[in-house]
Amino acid sequence: MGEDLNIISSILETKEMVVPAVSYFAIIIGAIFVNNVVLAQFLGICPFLGVSSKVETSMGMGAAVTFVMALTALVAWPIQTYILVPLHIEYMQTIVFILVIAALVQMVEIILKKLSPSLYQALGIFLPLITTNCAVLGVAILMIQKEFNLLQSVTYSVATALGFALALVLFAGIRERLDFEDVPKAFKGIPIALITAGILAMAFMGFSGLV
Repeated sequence: MGEDLNIISSILETKEMVVPAVSYFAIIIGAIFVNNVVLAQFLGICPFLGVSSKVETSMGMGAAVTFVMALTALVAWPIQTYILVPLHIEYMQTIVFILVIAALVQMVEIILKKLSPSLYQALGIFLPLITTNCAVLGVAILMIQKEFNLLQSVTYSVATALGFALALVLFAGIRERLDFEDVPKAFKGIPIALITAGILAMAFMGFSGLV
């Protein structure tokens, strides 16, 4: 009888260890592929169309957004949990999160200007636009609505940013190839880009139901 109880307790302990791992895996796969922030939730369309002309620039933008989103989760979650909720001023959430994102973007801008002036020049006006990038603000609000803990919030934010970067790089690669194709004059530029984005979004719909 004692041996049976030991076996049952060990099985329960194993299940407790596996379930969190599976939930984090589901968060990552869901954020990158199933609910891609650009192609499924249609957030962050402005930088998606504006910075996707070259793969190199897209990778830089993706890295910057990933850094900002991760820091936003680390800062926004404690502010929501330990300041806004105890003081019952949850209605200030959007304004506070925008201020946090703006401060973090300024920090990223200073770092990039110092370490990589070429990337800073390539990103141009789109780097400050991260402040008003609805993808960053949307992720900060969604992680609170989903009632994630701090680690889950950071995981979700980083995974969402990686999904954004993936969509951006894929789209940039296709647009670079299209520059060498014989595209009809009426479809050159933004029209063919929007058509390509729509087809890419339909391709990502194939991941629905994965998690």
